[in-house]
Amino acid sequence: MDAISTIALSMGAAWASGINLYAAVFMLGYMGATGNIQLPPDLIFLTDPLVLAAAGFMYCVEFFADKTPGVDTGWDAIHTFIRIPAGALLAAGAVAEVGPAAELAALLIGGGLAAGTHATKAGSRVLINTSPEPFTNWTASVAEDLAVIGGLWTALNYPWAFLAGLILFILLMAWLLPKIWRGIKWVFYKLGRLFGSKREAPPPPPRLRLFGPRE
Repeated sequence: MDAISTIALSMGAAWASGINLYAAVFMLGYMGATGNIQLPPDLIFLTDPLVLAAAGFMYCVEFFADKTPGVDTGWDAIHTFIRIPAGALLAAGAVAEVGPAAELAALLIGGGLAAGTHATKAGSRVLINTSPEPFTNWTASVAEDLAVIGGLWTALNYPWAFLAGLILFILLMAWLLPKIWRGIKWVFYKLGRLFGSKREAPPPPPRLRLFGPRE
């Protein structure tokens, strides 16, 4: 595996882990086990049948939890402590052969990337869940699953294209996260008013009104 392919695998695993860790682990393990890709030595464990079975089972659980409004936010909150470190470790494992310095760099960058994608996913779900109908939630969840599968496939087969897309995604994420945070503060303000809190209202998030709380 050349340097660009290794970087794409490392960053792809971290990026995908922040969105749907179990889908990422199962896809990488399955493709490695069937000979479609050659995994680095430190990621060979993903091809173990027990790992594949566990990842497949947890993906099935997440498939339904992630499509249930309210449950998905609780699920995301718990997985803050799972997706981010797992994404960092997968990123580091992909470059472990290169050397300790590359492994540490991948651990830090991969952890940051997994944290960013997780925050974007979890934060956007909080806003989407303010809508009374479930269809937006289902659409977002299916789109995330397809993005993980498509993104990893691109990273493994067209690493240059994936890395170019990843740069654009990071720029979009940097622009979007502050707006998501404003929307989340507005949601919690409205919840506080519902339960009797007298806190001053934050400015409403005008760019997120389609997904934000409704008056």
